[in-house]
Amino acid sequence: MQLRYTHYALPLLLATRVLSGDSLPTNVPAANQKVAGMAAPNVLSPELSETVVAQGSNALENPSPKVTFYGYDNNGTMVPIVPGSREEATKTEPDKNTYLVLKGQKGADPRYNYGTHFLFQGHELGLSSGDVHGYITRINLDADGAHRVTLMADQDVNGQPLPNIDGSTWYPFSQKLLLTVESSANGGVLQATLDVPSKVERLDGIFGQGGFEGIQADPKGNLIIVEDVGGTTVNHGKAPNSYVYRFVPANPSDLKKGGKLQVLQVASHSTPSHPIIFDGNILSPDVKDLHTYGLVFNTTWVTIHDTAVDGFGAFNAILAARAKNGTPFKRPENGQFRPGSNFTEFYFDETGDTDNLTPAGATYGGFGAIFKLALSGNNGQLSLVYNSPDAVHAGFDNCAFWDADHIVFVEDAGDTLHGQRNALDSAWLFDLKTSYAHGAQPIRILAEGRDASATLDSLFGAGGFTGTFNNEGDNEITGWHLSDGDASVLGLLGAKIPTPFHGGWRLFFTQQHGDNVTWEILQNDTNDDDHDGHWPF
Repeated sequence: MQLRYTHYALPLLLATRVLSGDSLPTNVPAANQKVAGMAAPNVLSPELSETVVAQGSNALENPSPKVTFYGYDNNGTMVPIVPGSREEATKTEPDKNTYLVLKGQKGADPRYNYGTHFLFQGHELGLSSGDVHGYITRINLDADGAHRVTLMADQDVNGQPLPNIDGSTWYPFSQKLLLTVESSANGGVLQATLDVPSKVERLDGIFGQGGFEGIQADPKGNLIIVEDVGGTTVNHGKAPNSYVYRFVPANPSDLKKGGKLQVLQVASHSTPSHPIIFDGNILSPDVKDLHTYGLVFNTTWVTIHDTAVDGFGAFNAILAARAKNGTPFKRPENGQFRPGSNFTEFYFDETGDTDNLTPAGATYGGFGAIFKLALSGNNGQLSLVYNSPDAVHAGFDNCAFWDADHIVFVEDAGDTLHGQRNALDSAWLFDLKTSYAHGAQPIRILAEGRDASATLDSLFGAGGFTGTFNNEGDNEITGWHLSDGDASVLGLLGAKIPTPFHGGWRLFFTQQHGDNVTWEILQNDTNDDDHDGHWPF
């Protein structure tokens, strides 16, 4: 199947505000509490509702010997059946979503019409540490139950099992999905075709190997990749150890032609002639400055690998970034270009330490942060948008712009912090026109709950049961994705100003762990007398 695009330049009209003056969702006043043995429902803003598009127990229409369900490996029952045992199937943890509107998609059934609306995702957890077996799925949003979820691939073009997958994005220049592997020195970038079975290739000699997660393209085909590698833990705090990369392709239509991998280098505010580099110190003056409102840091992209010079052998991107004085952050997992900025503004988060006992506290970014990177060629400026003041707003992960001026960051705080703060994860909507320097806080639009399966898993992780246990605990918000599904260059995230629930824009997220439910968020039309699908404002 061939998808067509005409040019890389975006028309200026896309920078014009499409939606203005619409009301925002109402704040959800509190997170769900973490109560031992008790499940809880998701709580959305009253203007929003949710509907299941797939769940872990959905059988794949074309299973493989190791992969038979959307959210479970084929190595046990979905819940333990032996008294006192915690042994159960490994939950595959579908991660970041990519929504596309496509024609001519096929599946396992050659006679079936799969429709035109599809949601793709990689899976983050394999069978076990000794038998990693990731895979890629496609939720067929227009299909019936028997054809609802298609296995795209669980092995690469060389017949090797796929690694566990975290991030994903559509790359229209080569008409392939790009998927990231957050596995430190064993991580990297994969490219996958849209046919079934998908042809999946590792690009380790081009992008290198690192703890890659977030990945986004600009109209020139350049890619910004955001890394999640936890640094050395000292007294509940992690040293900054993750980098922000840019890849400049030699030929966007074929990434196998190579290109340049670059790392973001941030100049020290106190000593502008020196970059902020890795020193293992979580309480350094530079780390404090990065988390101080009002300071602006000059940045540059530094080339750390060029296939034209260094060849196509696999390499360690983390070590290369450190050797060239790249600037490390505290787990900057994801980011997006700001719509209406003509790809000159990129916003990304830091997850922080996900531990209320962190010695970094708020002063040194212990609870997480959000940054703005203003781009101008190889140079730019970095500034702080939000520095979390407490454990209530912590562990930022996935993100998506709501419109030109608002962006949602969701939490992955983890079981430890859930227990410490007695609160499960939330999705927060930030206003980029607001200064958060003086106590203003974002709007909570989702207080995630905990399904019964995740409630059991959280209990199993505490011990006291027999058998092997490979799963996580509490639910996590992941795959937060707002898109109109445009598969052309004009559909790149950041090219158009989103209009949620209008004009084909659809919003998805996955309640990862537990039952692994993937949801679509809809407008709640309770007060919409005309039932026309528009916001009732």
